[in-house]
Amino acid sequence: MSETLKITLKKSMIGRPEKHRRVVRSLGLRKLNKTVALKDTPTVRGMIRKVSHMLEVEEKADATE
Repeated sequence: MSETLKITLKKSMIGRPEKHRRVVRSLGLRKLNKTVALKDTPTVRGMIRKVSHMLEVEEKADATE
């Protein structure tokens, strides 16, 4: 597993179920095309899996890259 994940919101939350909106917000994403870097943990992986159709995920091998 990599240490860091770069997560970008690629699709709008308009018209999505409230559960999906809460998951996206809890990942730290508020606006379209914004990117956050999060530690690769099972919790984060589970949240990504729930809304994977709305996100673009890139794995980074090191946090200092």
